[in-house]
Amino acid sequence: MKKKLPLLSFLLFSLLSTFVSAQKQFVLKAPYGKLQVNIIIGKTLEYSVAHDGDIMLDKSPISMTLTNGQSFGVNSKLIGSSTRIINEVIDAPIYKKSKITDNCNELTLRFKDYNVIFRAYNEGIAYRFVSTSKKPLIVENEQATFNFPANNQKAYIPYVKHARNSIEEQFFNSFENPYAYIPLSEWNNKRLAFSPLVVEGVNGKKVCLAESDLLDYPGMYLYNANGSNVLTGVFATYPKDVKQGGHNQLQELVETREPYIAKCSGATNFPWRIIVVSENDKELADNDMVYKLATPAQFTDYSWIKPGKVAWDWWNDWNLYGVDFRAGINNETYKYYIDFASKYGIEYVILDEGWAVNLQADLLQVIPEIDLKGLADYAKSKNVGLILWAGYYAFNRDMENVCKHYSEMGIKGFKVDFMDRDDQQMVDFHHRAAQMGMKYKLLMDFHGTYKPTGLQRTYPNVINFEGVYGLENMKGNLNVDQVTYDVTIPFIRQLAGPMDYTQGAMRNATKSNYRAVNNEGMSQGTRCRQLAEYIIFESPLNMLCDSPSNYMQEDECTRFIATVPTVWDATVSINGEIAKYVTIARKKGNDWYVGSMTDWNARDLDIDLSFLGDGVFKAEVFRDGINADRAARDYVKEIIDVPANKKLKIAMAPAGGYVMRIYKAN
Repeated sequence: MKKKLPLLSFLLFSLLSTFVSAQKQFVLKAPYGKLQVNIIIGKTLEYSVAHDGDIMLDKSPISMTLTNGQSFGVNSKLIGSSTRIINEVIDAPIYKKSKITDNCNELTLRFKDYNVIFRAYNEGIAYRFVSTSKKPLIVENEQATFNFPANNQKAYIPYVKHARNSIEEQFFNSFENPYAYIPLSEWNNKRLAFSPLVVEGVNGKKVCLAESDLLDYPGMYLYNANGSNVLTGVFATYPKDVKQGGHNQLQELVETREPYIAKCSGATNFPWRIIVVSENDKELADNDMVYKLATPAQFTDYSWIKPGKVAWDWWNDWNLYGVDFRAGINNETYKYYIDFASKYGIEYVILDEGWAVNLQADLLQVIPEIDLKGLADYAKSKNVGLILWAGYYAFNRDMENVCKHYSEMGIKGFKVDFMDRDDQQMVDFHHRAAQMGMKYKLLMDFHGTYKPTGLQRTYPNVINFEGVYGLENMKGNLNVDQVTYDVTIPFIRQLAGPMDYTQGAMRNATKSNYRAVNNEGMSQGTRCRQLAEYIIFESPLNMLCDSPSNYMQEDECTRFIATVPTVWDATVSINGEIAKYVTIARKKGNDWYVGSMTDWNARDLDIDLSFLGDGVFKAEVFRDGINADRAARDYVKEIIDVPANKKLKIAMAPAGGYVMRIYKAN
């Protein structure tokens, strides 16, 4: 479905581009006119970004260098240009909204053997290189530059998790770390960071750097070499020699690398570089650019792809009680998980690490305590599906046989873990695994991996990604500030796409009584905060991390969690400030779900529910109890009338949360 822009806007867009292009300069404006990118073609190709007169990025050179001596973007002669207006509606059946407006102005610059495409959206700028040559090429390096206008700009920086002796060693990492909130000038020049990354601009505006349509090319790290205001893209070089190793022999370790970053067959669409610009923080919590810029799916049958909830074993350490069998990785335990899932209408149970024989990296060798076929049949009889955990090396070495075998057995998908790289070889693995999953109708949950870059649009069976510092860190890290992180990621990491965060703890702790306990984990913050995360965090395949025994002791909360949808018809970002608080509303069918979370400060918020439209509404509410600041599990459930003016004031305890399910009154 397409819509036309007003004629005046179209003429202004076209005439401005044509007039300035005579000087080898182009100005491309977003449809509303506030955001624009300025492009200069000379010895180098440079761009800058302005929003309503404010400079968000100053002149920033971009280029690609090939091993044959050719360069894209350096001393290149422009041979033509063209513009077009995109105004379409994207169907998004497995996403945070079912329809997405894709509206931008596009400029294509044509050179010998390559093009550069710029797009100006109201919410951001994007550009990509496109090779038009039919000959194979090898990319030695890419210059991606982000020149911020002032040295004292502060940023939310997700460094790679461990500082190592060299930059190259940091290419092996788990892509999960809290944010360092510091000026760009204080960037640790011994460390890489991964995207998305947010930098503060003028007048409360923010710039978020991200990428999309990463299919056969290394992912982009960000780096500041000299404490300046310039961030540069860094890309892992191509693996040359690799060996099996790492966690239980399930990882692939790079021993040597080639002096280039990517090998391409010829005509290639390189990834989009994204510069999101927001006027206020809440806009970052509902941005669709990564999804919009990804390659669309090449099929239309989504019927077998079923999002849902997952009863999960690893976080709760298989800790069951009130049973007459020894809990562990065995048939009796998983039948208990299946029975629990069936009782609450939970769609899946996952068998995490331990069901396959250890240290063999062979997913066809199952431990004798597990009868997978019997469990799959039992789960089917209870209307529950099974998902299997798989270490990367074991899955990759025999991918088709594994997928075919377990698909025929009735297994519904794989949670693949410990990739821990995003060089071209590993990015290609994700692409191949997605294709194989499509072939055998299997879901793919990529854990231990980099942030999403749109693969979930291209292959909707890729239903979740980690690349997030999730609740698993509460099991063994006493010093982590998970509460602040929780109200930071909706504005940064989640901009890239869904998160395998694995929430749902029933043991909840205040700041003073939190302890890191491996076999009986707890969360920081209140019970209502855990409930709110099922609304605020985007996750089409969403885990229940705690023990079924604990959930059945907390029936009221469990029934709410089990009924919260995991994909949505609409999303509204109501309010928020990075690292302080956030409120998001999501709609499914006729009901709206609203979730709020705060940092370590108790907070009152005014909530505008005018998006509900006309009508009389009621809400099922879970709110922090009066003693939630001392006993974090304290909560109140009640039914309230939504005020006629659709304005509501809510209160949250320190590290608290608030949840509503809103429905029309009879």
